[in-house]
Amino acid sequence: MQKEDCFYLGKIVKKYSFKGELLVKLDTDEPELFTEMESVFVEQRKNLIPFFIEESSLHKSELLRVRFEDVTNEEEANALIGAHLYLPLEFLPELTGNKFYYHEIIGFTAEDESFGKIGEITGVNDTTSQALFEIDREGTEILIPMIDHFIKNVDRENKTILLDVPEGLIEMYL
Repeated sequence: MQKEDCFYLGKIVKKYSFKGELLVKLDTDEPELFTEMESVFVEQRKNLIPFFIEESSLHKSELLRVRFEDVTNEEEANALIGAHLYLPLEFLPELTGNKFYYHEIIGFTAEDESFGKIGEITGVNDTTSQALFEIDREGTEILIPMIDHFIKNVDRENKTILLDVPEGLIEMYL
């Protein structure tokens, strides 16, 4: 399995017991969706390795307590702390309406109600405190904050996103 065919699920943050159980900080608003998994991919030395899950449950409502099949002691558990977990893209729950996954909108055309066609969405910058649409307009990069009230419509069929951004924001890049 390749990383580009997967989505980031979370990170192993610490061990739970001396029997090899681990706690995972999930990157989701709905951790309960991931309590019945049979397996996950664990990133080790830039490779995704499948790990089968014997048992999992929510711990303090935000962490996932996991016992992997072949992890039976503290030493084996310690080796996994800090590792990132991934699942294949087909395990993502389908979103509708104006909700979307970042990878889903790459290649969509961004349009503004006043300005018109802005350009093609080439990525999402989520390393800042506010995630940003990265839009290519004939070689010029335009960054627009991903704020819910800016997003008026996500049209999956026509691969467009209609925005309503403050006047002058787009022109500032041109």
